[in-house]
Amino acid sequence: MDGRVLHVNISPGGVPKLPVEGAWVGRQGFDGDAHDHDDLHGGPHRAVCLFATEAIERVRADGHLGVGPGSVGENLTTEGIELSLLEVGTRLAIGEEVVLEISGPTNPCDVIKGAFTRGKSGRISILLHPEDSRMYTRVIHDGTVRPGDAIRILEPLECTDAAVHQELDVLDAVERDTWLAMWRAAAEAGFDVRVLVAGDMAGAASPELPGSVFNRVFGMRQIPIHRPRMEALFREAGTVGWLVAGLDDPDFAGSVPEWPVGVHVGPVERVLTRIDDVAASPSVIGLEIRHVDPANARDVNRWADLFVTGFAIEEPMAAAWRRFNPILVRTRSYHQYIGSLDGRDIAASALFTRRRVGWL
Repeated sequence: MDGRVLHVNISPGGVPKLPVEGAWVGRQGFDGDAHDHDDLHGGPHRAVCLFATEAIERVRADGHLGVGPGSVGENLTTEGIELSLLEVGTRLAIGEEVVLEISGPTNPCDVIKGAFTRGKSGRISILLHPEDSRMYTRVIHDGTVRPGDAIRILEPLECTDAAVHQELDVLDAVERDTWLAMWRAAAEAGFDVRVLVAGDMAGAASPELPGSVFNRVFGMRQIPIHRPRMEALFREAGTVGWLVAGLDDPDFAGSVPEWPVGVHVGPVERVLTRIDDVAASPSVIGLEIRHVDPANARDVNRWADLFVTGFAIEEPMAAAWRRFNPILVRTRSYHQYIGSLDGRDIAASALFTRRRVGWL
């Protein structure tokens, strides 16, 4: 099944994106293209947005006559391929140079509501109308795209990173919120912790608490866009900062790789036995696991002692943890556990949950 590019659309921000005779596209998207809300859109894994004219015609037939090429922010208006029915990881060859990879659906946002009757932009939500969604893509091979370029669906690869990146979308959000809870608890406890939130990206800088815990940035999908803001955060705080980026991201000038981070992901029954089940029937004789009650000051303090000891956290960071933990443990969706063996407390763990995903 083949198709073609009808329009190449770009804008310095906002909608509509306007047609051009052609444009060069690379890892971060099309030259000359930008977003009003780059904390939510763009980045290497959402570099190019595609929308099929077949979907546009169905949407217009439902009375949304303001929807047309470029009106909902797509970079490429296509013909001949039902894009939103393609699986994540599908690769598309465009013209002689460019290869894109479907990375996921594009959620409707407030910016495009004006194109829809009564602002009903949910008409192109993949959850409500799976055949009529716009689709995000990654750029696998860069080059120039022009109207009229042929689009070919390439043979599927045995292994693609696309599914991994979809899982990372969810995991990044959970991890980001976990660290945000900790940074905000420290700030509430009176420490100088400066927090920056920009859509999928979040960072903190603390001249009072040096080291990577309170001076780091999460959100590898958005980091390339927000690098100036990220650098300003650390510069104004006078701290050295750390960022967590993908292994396939290019090196950041002036940065030094420090350590690789691995993530184990899967259904909870395959990754670990459910904590509640362990507590009810531990596999180690004499092992007990108890949930830390935020109202139980003894357990709250005991958890902090076990945590700073287990991670060999030195002063003044150890004192900081003990000081803000009574605030942190009250955070919604955040749970602390203490493991004891034969009546002696030996271990501490924490679990943050978000949208049915847990970060342990």
